[in-house]
Amino acid sequence: MATLTVWKFETAGGARDALHVLERLQKEELVQIVDAAVVTWPEGRKKPKTEQLRNLTGAGALGGSFWGLLFGLLFFIPLLGMAIGAAMGALSGSMADVGIDDGFIKKVRGEITEGTSALFVMTGNVVPDKVLGEFRGTGAHLVSTNLSAEQEAKLREVFQEEPAGSPA
Repeated sequence: MATLTVWKFETAGGARDALHVLERLQKEELVQIVDAAVVTWPEGRKKPKTEQLRNLTGAGALGGSFWGLLFGLLFFIPLLGMAIGAAMGALSGSMADVGIDDGFIKKVRGEITEGTSALFVMTGNVVPDKVLGEFRGTGAHLVSTNLSAEQEAKLREVFQEEPAGSPA
């Protein structure tokens, strides 16, 4: 089973740097990147720039339509008319199977702002200790995941984050 995670970085280049770390770990066979996309939102821009990892052609890659729909739901709805927004809302229901529901959309939309970046990554076959050890130094903040509550709590513990809804 693949896991979708969204990681936020406090700089516009942080997500791309983290992707390079993951790509290196994939070459070492410590993680399988099924698909990924980077969102960068430089200061002074009205909307973020999105980019899918292009070199994925194997089975399981999500494709541009998945990322396009996801990023449309996340960042462009306020710019769309109500009819298009309603259609996007109906389409978003089909994304719940991979852990993308209204709560996910609101959470990510609130976290990814001007001056930040995010890495959206679908992974499989992870060697957790090795990958987390390497990934820890990237300045990542876990925004959302489709892991079970227990798995997510363990991941947040590694990055010393408060669980969602906990007082800071």
